[in-house]
Amino acid sequence: MRGLSNRARRIRNRILLILSASVFLLYVTSASRISDLEQIQTSGELHVLTIDGPTTYYEDGRGKNGFEYLLAKAFADSLGVELVMKSKPTLHAMLLSIGGPEGSFAAANITQTEDRNQWLQFSDPYLDVTQHLVYRRGSSRPRSLNNLNGTLLVIKGSSHSERLNYWTKDYPNLVWQEDDSAEMSELMRMVHNKEITYSVVDSLAYLVSRHIYPQVRRALDISDSQPVAWAFPTHGDGTLLKAANQFLHKYSASGKLDVLKDELLAHTENFSVADSQRLRELVKQRLPDYQALFEKTANQFNFDWHLLAAVAYQESHWNPKARSPTGVRGLMMLTLGTAHEMKIKNRLDPLQSLQGGAAYLAKLKTRLPKRIAEPDRTFMTLAAYNVGMGHLEDARILTERGGQNPDLWADVRQYLPLLSNKQYYSTLKHGYARGKEPVVYVDNIQYYTRYLQLNSLSLQRESETSREPTTETSKNTDWEGSGPSSL
Repeated sequence: MRGLSNRARRIRNRILLILSASVFLLYVTSASRISDLEQIQTSGELHVLTIDGPTTYYEDGRGKNGFEYLLAKAFADSLGVELVMKSKPTLHAMLLSIGGPEGSFAAANITQTEDRNQWLQFSDPYLDVTQHLVYRRGSSRPRSLNNLNGTLLVIKGSSHSERLNYWTKDYPNLVWQEDDSAEMSELMRMVHNKEITYSVVDSLAYLVSRHIYPQVRRALDISDSQPVAWAFPTHGDGTLLKAANQFLHKYSASGKLDVLKDELLAHTENFSVADSQRLRELVKQRLPDYQALFEKTANQFNFDWHLLAAVAYQESHWNPKARSPTGVRGLMMLTLGTAHEMKIKNRLDPLQSLQGGAAYLAKLKTRLPKRIAEPDRTFMTLAAYNVGMGHLEDARILTERGGQNPDLWADVRQYLPLLSNKQYYSTLKHGYARGKEPVVYVDNIQYYTRYLQLNSLSLQRESETSREPTTETSKNTDWEGSGPSSL
């Protein structure tokens, strides 16, 4: 009886020891497990997936740029970590990589759809887009999906493809092709150049790229407004997604999101088919003669060469012999006084004119208060180049009197036109000025700069995708399944 009792005690002790070890191991494991957000903060890096494009991510004279890059960079800054942007070659490749070692989430103007909701999680939306069917100006405008006559090409696995599949219920003869490597601005280029007849692009991409491809026209909408959001994996613990939503809410409430949107779309208001056609012609005919000069001078004075080229286009349409009745002359239309100040002997010499104009812009920029940040600093520099630093300072005084911020271009531009009103200019040091002109001047240069940047991106894209696209024809496709295979 005693032997059995000792044996029972030994078994009991072993069981208790095993249980204690298991509990301790579970405690240690739980204590050592950190959340997705903590892992990122510990590593010091936030890895984000994207696709190159004018509305997402690209590099220009200012370095890394693009709406999605700037938004993701602000999120990374809020976490106190460095942003590592990883660009994938296709939409399909990007979506499949979400939550893997290359990226914690994807930021690429991704439309949230019912199909994607089944295998991805989305942040709160920060944009809304509508899907446009586009065609080439001069050809017959389709009034519905039932009377398309030509090649319709869309991005493979996109929300556009998903939407076209939806419409096959009403239009059973609807046929289209899909390209895995395409990007929306590239599809607009193909429509513009008559390589394809139709495509489907988001309203955002259409607004941003239509001045580069002015022959592309919106035919009809094939969707209602759809939310755009960041895409996260379903296997995460939710901590990073929660942090992203908190950031987006604060960023929007601060007004910074609206500023970012305005910067993305500011140039679209200046769209004109005639102006775009003229600019396109001169980009081909005149810009090649001066591009190397713009690039060299911009590097010398720490400007984006597209900006310098835009100023020269605004001033002279890249005509080095240009002159006006008021005495301004040359590629940068320098006054005689500015030429003397910048030690320029021959205003009709392209190199001297550009050197003088760039030096004067750089000088004006340094005269602004150091607290004025970019891009407001550049916009005010351009305004001063047009109307004079004295008048710009008068407008900033009016802005402050009006209770607005004299260091923000968005506020100052509202007060510049008042410089032509005696009620206001009579109270200021430098008197009358045609204050509306610098506002239009800065708007135009923003427009031309963006055009030239997008043109450079387009040329780069064309050189990288000179091969024939790999396409698949789709008709009455059944979209079954909820995972990546449904892309």
